[in-house]
Amino acid sequence: MKIGFVGLGNMGAPMAANLAKAGHAVTGFDVAGTTAPGVAQADSAVQAVQDADAVITMLPNGDILRRVAGDVIPAMAAGAVLIDCSTVDVESARAVAAQAEAAGLLSVDAPVSGGIGGAAGGTLTFMAGGSAAAFAKAEPLFDIMGQKAVHCGDAGAGQAAKICNNMILGVTMIATCEAFALADKLGLDRQKMFDVVSTSSGYSWSMNAYCPAPSVGPQSPADNDYQPGFAAELMLKDLGLSQQAAAAVDADTTMGAMAAELYRRFVEDEDGRGQDFSAMLPRLMARGHGQS
Repeated sequence: MKIGFVGLGNMGAPMAANLAKAGHAVTGFDVAGTTAPGVAQADSAVQAVQDADAVITMLPNGDILRRVAGDVIPAMAAGAVLIDCSTVDVESARAVAAQAEAAGLLSVDAPVSGGIGGAAGGTLTFMAGGSAAAFAKAEPLFDIMGQKAVHCGDAGAGQAAKICNNMILGVTMIATCEAFALADKLGLDRQKMFDVVSTSSGYSWSMNAYCPAPSVGPQSPADNDYQPGFAAELMLKDLGLSQQAAAAVDADTTMGAMAAELYRRFVEDEDGRGQDFSAMLPRLMARGHGQS
């Protein structure tokens, strides 16, 4: 396939490189001028997408996505598929899908899970929204860039799945960190708590696979001074998207709202920016129990 790739950042560059390595002809563009191995460089987003069978975007937010889509959709070849892998608000995803459909294009919103490591290793999970025909055209590319792709439903369903998943993740990480902080104050050994909880009803991905306590459980960012695998500011962004969506459809997400406020304070007021989202544990320890 001939592929145009717009957005060669920490996630986009390795994804584009994996497509090129698999034998596809990939042309990329990023406003910052970043490049990726094996990927031809275009002078503009419009140039990158010309004559492409598929166009992939990996962008920071919905406003930028709408702007880029407005530029590239008129330049795309009839019948091509637009695959947006950004994590954005559901309304932006649906607006871009409608614009693509009106131009005679296929489109998929396909945010990812798996972080920078998953992008580099080709082990991402894609949550896709769009028509069956659009998903079928995009699926071979998902197979190269990731290990799993789930067709979640119509336009916007991929974004809905991503923000619901990450709302659970944000809430459970805070609960896990609070439990470790409480265990410390009760004199309970962290390893003993892990041994119990990881095999009992309190187990979760936050505890078992991404433990926020150093030297407990499998290797995680906690063992690397909380250098980000998934930065706290990205969790804040996703929790903000979940609350924006909840307000739009009048959903009661009390725990999601509380998690969003705790991460907002951590990132904006408490030096959490640039740390992993599991660094909520030392933050709780520093503030003392009951002051969070």
